[in-house]
Amino acid sequence: MSSLSDDLIPEHLRDDRQADPGGADGMDATDEVADELPPPEDATDFTKPSQGLRDMIVGAGALGISTFVHAAILILLGLFTLTPDILESFNIIVVDPPSEELERPEEMITVELEENTDPAEELTNTQEASTFAGLPNAEGVSQFSEPTFDTEVLEQPDQETGVEMATLTIPASLQTSLMTDIPAGSYGDPREVVDNLEQAIDRITQEIIFMLEEGDVLVVWLFDQSESMRNDQKEIRERINKVYSELGLLDSASSDHLLTAVTSYGSGYFKHTKRPTSDPELIRRAINEVPIDPSGFEIMCPAITRAINDHESYRARGKQQMALIVVSDESGEPENNVQTLEMAVATAKEMNCRTYFLGREAVFGYPHAYMNWRHPQTGVNHWLQVDRGPETAFVEQLQTNGFRRRRDAFSSGFGPYEQCRIARESGGIFFMLPTVEKELVGGEADKRRYELKAMKPYLPDLDSRQKQLAMRNDYPLRSFIWQVIVDLNPLNEETAQIIELDMTFPRESEPFLRRARREQEKARVYINYLANAQAVMEQAYEHRKDELNARWQANYDLIYAQLIAYQARVYEYGAALETFIRNPKQVPQVMPPNRRLVRWDLRGRLDLSAEEVSRPYINRASELFEKVIELHPGTPWAERASEELKRGFGLEVMPVYRAPSPAGLNTPNAPRIPIPKL
Repeated sequence: MSSLSDDLIPEHLRDDRQADPGGADGMDATDEVADELPPPEDATDFTKPSQGLRDMIVGAGALGISTFVHAAILILLGLFTLTPDILESFNIIVVDPPSEELERPEEMITVELEENTDPAEELTNTQEASTFAGLPNAEGVSQFSEPTFDTEVLEQPDQETGVEMATLTIPASLQTSLMTDIPAGSYGDPREVVDNLEQAIDRITQEIIFMLEEGDVLVVWLFDQSESMRNDQKEIRERINKVYSELGLLDSASSDHLLTAVTSYGSGYFKHTKRPTSDPELIRRAINEVPIDPSGFEIMCPAITRAINDHESYRARGKQQMALIVVSDESGEPENNVQTLEMAVATAKEMNCRTYFLGREAVFGYPHAYMNWRHPQTGVNHWLQVDRGPETAFVEQLQTNGFRRRRDAFSSGFGPYEQCRIARESGGIFFMLPTVEKELVGGEADKRRYELKAMKPYLPDLDSRQKQLAMRNDYPLRSFIWQVIVDLNPLNEETAQIIELDMTFPRESEPFLRRARREQEKARVYINYLANAQAVMEQAYEHRKDELNARWQANYDLIYAQLIAYQARVYEYGAALETFIRNPKQVPQVMPPNRRLVRWDLRGRLDLSAEEVSRPYINRASELFEKVIELHPGTPWAERASEELKRGFGLEVMPVYRAPSPAGLNTPNAPRIPIPKL
């Protein structure tokens, strides 16, 4: 994908895009750079910068070390508790991590001094003052300038955002089911929600019974070799005998009516049965031999093609029907899927092989989920990326949370696009297993179960990617939305350098201030991209009125509200940094019982640092989020809008302390266990 397109960049800012590569020395939440610096003897003091730092501030004025900022990445770290005695002696508040925390390293605690700061308060040293630009409105983006961030800015009356939009209406497609135009028997079921694996296997058993009424059946199991699938494999292995028993096929006279083969895939493809068998014990043994592939690479579509082709001769020779059952909690390697999906679809259809999936729910409009894995030797938590989405051929949601790339596992209500497409086209079923996984980042949000009736008007388009691309120009609203998503996509590394803002900062004053000024300058540019993207969406509103598809109406409504909300949050991001620079917190370098200050984090709060400036945007965004909830109830769009409202808009700089690793975790002479890839 390209970086931010010039269409969304104010002309006078286009030369700024590469001015700061951004993030070169940024610390993520799991960095330990701060631990390598010896802590000063006294508390961190940001009120006494060195002469070099003062020179930097004075020389930076015209550059607009001003910024707009935006806020609320709930970054949080705190897996240890302090005793009441310690809390009282240091007069601090322990802040529990919010449920959306994503990059949460082990043995971290975030603490906050009970100190109120006023962003308009005057500095004792006027050389530390900096400029901070105000939010542009939707109609005045080209007039963007660099007014000073001072009491005059805060005292000005509320700004109008200039955002006027007609009343959103209920999608016409809510009145009819999208399934009514599909001839009976033409397609399989791309969404069958089950409560557990046992329920899915029982349903597959019924499918096999129906097939046996027409003739003999060959079932091929295809297992994902990832470590996360071991429990599912164990349960299936233990239920094989019951399946054959329920089918009445345990006696040798009738067992050959149902033959079974076992295969698996990771970075390669494996056959675990030399030939199809009717012996449940051989089947269980073959499933038990499925290995764990440490590469984390999964060629799902080529494996499906290979599994069908490898057993076609058995099917043809015995005139048997074939069913393929894929067991996987991931959607497969994205680039490989793009190249090989249609071959898998064609093979399944040509060989009349019904393909069933025992899979997981896709992440809403995002390719990845993240699983928590605790290193057994170091005790450090790692967030491992899992390919589990999106539910559509192309992403239809913003890939940013306003500050950085998304790291959530927000429920989509549907399975991954590739798996649902193969199941639908081959006459099979995608069984959506529960996704409430305690180690999944954002897993609490996944306790939602969207009702099938509410979700039917929002079914993803399961046509081929090629067909959807060819038809894109026939739907102007979709083209506008895709443009905005691509231009604000932090998964593109060039774009990330421009629009991803650091949420972590060094513990020492000079490095902190250098990074804060750099990030404020990035925010100054970023907020203009958001404003221009908002203008693009307002231009597209006429096409929204003509769009009859409920899914694309919902996409428009949510993204438009997010663009306005993110402008307010980015402004608050810069204001929170400015507040801290003017009134830095004084905190101890060491907290009992041996926790050391390692860095400063920006994390969300409800209070605002510059309410007079950001409030009009917050009010408009909140109004639009409420409208999304009203128009699209019981859907991921409504839930996402609700979560955006709960995030709040304010930010605050917080100290982060780290405790030493628990005794006994580090074994000096033991070989280092590698971090797994899922």
